[in-house]
Amino acid sequence: MAFTFFFRDLHTIELTVKHLLPFISGRNKVRIWDAGCAMGPEPYTVAIVLAENMGRFAFRNILFDATDIDESNTFEKIVTEGIYPEDELKRIPADIFEKYFKPADKPGFFMIDEAIRSRMQFKKHNLLSLKPVGEDYSLIICKNVLLHFQPEERVKVIKMFYDSLAPGGYFITEQTQKMPEELAHLFQKVVDDAQLFKKI
Repeated sequence: MAFTFFFRDLHTIELTVKHLLPFISGRNKVRIWDAGCAMGPEPYTVAIVLAENMGRFAFRNILFDATDIDESNTFEKIVTEGIYPEDELKRIPADIFEKYFKPADKPGFFMIDEAIRSRMQFKKHNLLSLKPVGEDYSLIICKNVLLHFQPEERVKVIKMFYDSLAPGGYFITEQTQKMPEELAHLFQKVVDDAQLFKKI
Protein backbone atom coordinates (compact mmCIF):
# COMPACT_ATOMS: atom_id res chain seq x y z
CA MET A 1 0.00 0.00 0.00
CA ALA A 2 1.40 3.38 -0.96
CA PHE A 3 1.59 6.21 1.55
CA THR A 4 -1.18 8.72 1.04
CA PHE A 5 -3.49 10.98 3.03
CA PHE A 6 -6.43 13.35 2.60
CA PHE A 7 -5.64 16.53 0.65
CA ARG A 8 -2.15 15.36 -0.24
CA ASP A 9 -0.66 17.19 -3.25
CA LEU A 10 -3.59 19.58 -3.32
CA HIS A 11 -1.88 21.89 -5.82
CA THR A 12 -1.82 19.14 -8.46
CA ILE A 13 -5.41 18.13 -7.74
CA GLU A 14 -6.63 21.71 -8.06
CA LEU A 15 -4.75 22.13 -11.36
CA THR A 16 -6.31 18.91 -12.62
CA VAL A 17 -9.83 20.00 -11.68
CA LYS A 18 -9.27 23.40 -13.28
CA HIS A 19 -8.44 21.77 -16.63
CA LEU A 20 -11.00 18.99 -16.30
CA LEU A 21 -14.07 21.16 -15.66
CA PRO A 22 -14.33 22.72 -19.16
CA PHE A 23 -13.81 19.27 -20.67
CA ILE A 24 -16.71 17.67 -18.76
CA SER A 25 -19.07 20.64 -18.84
CA GLY A 26 -22.52 19.62 -20.04
CA ARG A 27 -21.87 15.87 -19.89
CA ASN A 28 -24.46 13.78 -18.09
CA LYS A 29 -22.01 10.98 -17.33
CA VAL A 30 -18.41 11.60 -16.28
CA ARG A 31 -16.21 8.64 -15.39
CA ILE A 32 -13.03 8.94 -13.33
CA TRP A 33 -10.63 6.11 -12.49
CA ASP A 34 -8.32 6.35 -9.49
CA ALA A 35 -5.90 3.45 -9.90
CA GLY A 36 -4.09 2.56 -6.70
CA CYS A 37 -6.59 4.27 -4.41
CA ALA A 38 -5.37 2.54 -1.20
CA MET A 39 -7.96 3.27 1.53
CA GLY A 40 -9.55 6.12 -0.39
CA PRO A 41 -8.08 9.46 0.74
CA GLU A 42 -7.02 10.41 -2.79
CA PRO A 43 -10.24 9.72 -4.74
CA TYR A 44 -12.30 11.25 -1.95
CA THR A 45 -10.10 14.36 -1.99
CA VAL A 46 -10.55 14.71 -5.76
CA ALA A 47 -14.29 14.15 -5.36
CA ILE A 48 -14.59 16.85 -2.70
CA VAL A 49 -12.59 19.37 -4.77
CA LEU A 50 -14.81 18.61 -7.75
CA ALA A 51 -17.98 18.99 -5.68
CA GLU A 52 -16.74 22.35 -4.41
CA ASN A 53 -16.17 23.56 -7.97
CA MET A 54 -19.17 21.97 -9.71
CA GLY A 55 -22.03 22.32 -7.29
CA ARG A 56 -24.12 19.44 -5.98
CA PHE A 57 -26.40 19.10 -9.01
CA ALA A 58 -23.65 18.77 -11.64
CA PHE A 59 -21.54 16.62 -9.30
CA ARG A 60 -24.18 13.89 -9.46
CA ASN A 61 -22.98 13.16 -13.00
CA ILE A 62 -19.58 12.03 -11.65
CA LEU A 63 -18.77 8.36 -11.05
CA PHE A 64 -15.46 7.19 -9.58
CA ASP A 65 -13.93 3.77 -10.07
CA ALA A 66 -11.52 3.51 -7.13
CA THR A 67 -9.28 0.47 -7.60
CA ASP A 68 -6.44 -1.24 -5.80
CA ILE A 69 -4.88 -4.68 -5.71
CA ASP A 70 -5.94 -4.72 -2.01
CA GLU A 71 -4.01 -7.77 -0.84
CA SER A 72 -5.29 -7.18 2.71
CA ASN A 73 -8.96 -7.32 1.62
CA THR A 74 -9.72 -4.31 3.82
CA PHE A 75 -9.88 -1.39 1.39
CA GLU A 76 -13.32 -2.07 -0.08
CA LYS A 77 -15.10 -1.82 3.28
CA ILE A 78 -13.27 1.39 4.21
CA VAL A 79 -13.73 3.09 0.82
CA THR A 80 -17.37 2.06 0.55
CA GLU A 81 -18.33 3.13 4.06
CA GLY A 82 -16.23 6.30 3.93
CA ILE A 83 -15.47 6.19 7.66
CA TYR A 84 -12.05 7.36 8.87
CA PRO A 85 -10.37 8.05 12.23
CA GLU A 86 -10.10 11.69 13.21
CA ASP A 87 -6.28 11.52 13.22
CA GLU A 88 -6.28 10.86 9.46
CA LEU A 89 -8.43 13.91 8.75
CA LYS A 90 -6.41 16.66 10.43
CA ARG A 91 -4.90 18.00 7.19
CA ILE A 92 -8.36 18.78 5.76
CA PRO A 93 -9.23 22.52 5.83
CA ALA A 94 -11.68 23.20 8.66
CA ASP A 95 -14.46 24.55 6.46
CA ILE A 96 -14.26 21.54 4.13
CA PHE A 97 -14.20 19.14 7.07
CA GLU A 98 -17.31 20.68 8.61
CA LYS A 99 -19.13 20.60 5.28
CA TYR A 100 -18.34 17.05 4.18
CA PHE A 101 -17.77 15.02 7.36
CA LYS A 102 -19.99 14.11 10.29
CA PRO A 103 -19.37 11.98 13.39
CA ALA A 104 -19.74 8.25 12.76
CA ASP A 105 -21.32 5.82 15.20
CA LYS A 106 -17.84 4.77 16.29
CA PRO A 107 -16.25 7.30 18.70
CA GLY A 108 -13.30 9.20 17.20
CA PHE A 109 -14.36 8.39 13.63
CA PHE A 110 -16.03 10.53 10.97
CA MET A 111 -18.10 9.64 7.90
CA ILE A 112 -17.90 11.37 4.52
CA ASP A 113 -21.09 12.98 3.26
CA GLU A 114 -23.39 10.57 1.42
CA ALA A 115 -23.50 12.77 -1.69
CA ILE A 116 -19.75 12.14 -2.06
CA ARG A 117 -19.79 8.47 -1.03
CA SER A 118 -22.56 7.65 -3.49
CA ARG A 119 -20.31 8.58 -6.43
CA MET A 120 -17.54 6.19 -5.34
CA GLN A 121 -17.33 2.49 -6.17
CA PHE A 122 -14.41 0.29 -5.19
CA LYS A 123 -13.12 -2.50 -7.40
CA LYS A 124 -10.28 -4.89 -6.63
CA HIS A 125 -7.90 -4.73 -9.58
CA ASN A 126 -4.33 -5.59 -10.55
CA LEU A 127 -2.94 -3.03 -13.00
CA LEU A 128 -0.44 -5.54 -14.35
CA SER A 129 -3.32 -7.62 -15.70
CA LEU A 130 -3.46 -4.84 -18.34
CA LYS A 131 -7.25 -5.20 -18.36
CA PRO A 132 -8.98 -1.86 -17.69
CA VAL A 133 -11.93 -1.69 -15.32
CA GLY A 134 -13.86 0.51 -17.75
CA GLU A 135 -13.62 2.85 -20.71
CA ASP A 136 -14.35 6.41 -21.81
CA TYR A 137 -12.79 7.94 -18.69
CA SER A 138 -12.54 11.72 -18.56
CA LEU A 139 -9.74 11.45 -16.00
CA ILE A 140 -7.41 8.68 -14.85
CA ILE A 141 -5.36 9.20 -11.71
CA CYS A 142 -2.39 6.97 -10.90
CA LYS A 143 -0.14 8.74 -8.41
CA ASN A 144 0.93 5.99 -6.01
CA VAL A 145 1.75 2.92 -8.08
CA LEU A 146 3.88 3.41 -11.19
CA LEU A 147 7.09 4.05 -9.26
CA HIS A 148 6.89 0.44 -8.01
CA PHE A 149 6.84 -0.98 -11.56
CA GLN A 150 9.67 -1.81 -13.92
CA PRO A 151 10.07 0.60 -16.88
CA GLU A 152 8.54 -1.80 -19.40
CA GLU A 153 5.59 -2.41 -17.06
CA ARG A 154 4.99 1.33 -16.75
CA VAL A 155 4.84 1.67 -20.53
CA LYS A 156 2.25 -1.10 -20.81
CA VAL A 157 0.11 0.25 -17.96
CA ILE A 158 0.14 3.84 -19.25
CA LYS A 159 -0.76 2.56 -22.72
CA MET A 160 -3.73 0.79 -21.13
CA PHE A 161 -4.71 4.07 -19.49
CA TYR A 162 -4.46 5.83 -22.85
CA ASP A 163 -6.77 3.30 -24.45
CA SER A 164 -9.24 3.69 -21.57
CA LEU A 165 -9.43 7.49 -21.76
CA ALA A 166 -12.08 9.33 -23.71
CA PRO A 167 -10.70 11.40 -26.60
CA GLY A 168 -9.10 14.48 -25.03
CA GLY A 169 -9.27 12.94 -21.54
CA TYR A 170 -6.72 13.64 -18.81
CA PHE A 171 -4.11 11.50 -17.07
CA ILE A 172 -2.33 12.50 -13.87
CA THR A 173 0.59 10.68 -12.27
CA GLU A 174 3.06 11.26 -9.44
CA GLN A 175 5.41 14.20 -9.67
CA THR A 176 8.49 11.99 -9.85
CA GLN A 177 7.11 9.93 -12.75
CA LYS A 178 7.97 11.24 -16.20
CA MET A 179 6.12 10.14 -19.32
CA PRO A 180 8.08 7.33 -21.02
CA GLU A 181 9.57 8.44 -24.34
CA GLU A 182 7.80 5.59 -26.14
CA LEU A 183 4.45 7.15 -25.22
CA ALA A 184 5.26 10.85 -25.56
CA HIS A 185 3.43 11.07 -28.90
CA LEU A 186 0.19 9.92 -27.25
CA PHE A 187 -0.08 12.68 -24.65
CA GLN A 188 0.30 16.45 -24.41
CA LYS A 189 1.74 17.77 -21.13
CA VAL A 190 -0.71 20.35 -19.86
CA VAL A 191 1.25 22.27 -17.19
CA ASP A 192 4.89 22.71 -16.23
CA ASP A 193 4.54 22.08 -12.49
CA ALA A 194 2.59 18.82 -12.44
CA GLN A 195 2.57 15.52 -14.31
CA LEU A 196 -0.80 16.26 -15.91
CA PHE A 197 -1.34 15.05 -19.48
CA LYS A 198 -4.08 15.28 -22.08
CA LYS A 199 -4.78 12.40 -24.46
CA ILE A 200 -3.94 13.21 -28.08
